[in-house]
Amino acid sequence: MNNMGRHRQFDVDETLDTALCIFWRKGYEGTSYTDLTQATGVERPALYSAFGNKEALFRKALRRYYEHYQDFIPEALKLPTAREVAAHLLYRSVELNTRNPDHTGCFIINGAIAGSDDAEPVRQALIEIREVGLAQLRERFEQAKAQGDLPSNAKADALAAFLLAVLHGMAVQAKAGFSRGMLEAVAEQALSCWPAGSSASL
Repeated sequence: MNNMGRHRQFDVDETLDTALCIFWRKGYEGTSYTDLTQATGVERPALYSAFGNKEALFRKALRRYYEHYQDFIPEALKLPTAREVAAHLLYRSVELNTRNPDHTGCFIINGAIAGSDDAEPVRQALIEIREVGLAQLRERFEQAKAQGDLPSNAKADALAAFLLAVLHGMAVQAKAGFSRGMLEAVAEQALSCWPAGSSASL
């Protein structure tokens, strides 16, 4: 009984942050439960008791990633113009993707590189998160069209998909070792072709 009590004597938030970093670096499939126990210093029974299996722990880490590392997304959606929305997302993503040399890229994109049947529920969860993001951008760009901030013939769905494609591509490039400077240049290139509406200042 005493041993079981001692199992839980660890900082849950700190342990979750450590697990998040391991998933961020190695992806869902590339991370074993042994990796998690070694990195956190928490024995397997205690880790299971606190978080559940690897999938459950990944889902908790995913929520923490969104809350602690992607707070710039709701910030971006509130900015006054569609171009400012795009710029904020692009540059803040570059900063996030290159912030720590030990886990570059995007937790969500890295985690999505999963191929086995066992990993399919996680892959689907990540797809659903990206779909939510796509819908939020599409809605924001429809609003920009209605305000004259984007041209009337702009395709909000295509523009949202284009922005996500650039964001996801930059995350993969960061994981592959592209420098922050190069990724910022990619962001600048993407913004250089951003459509301007009738209300845009010349």
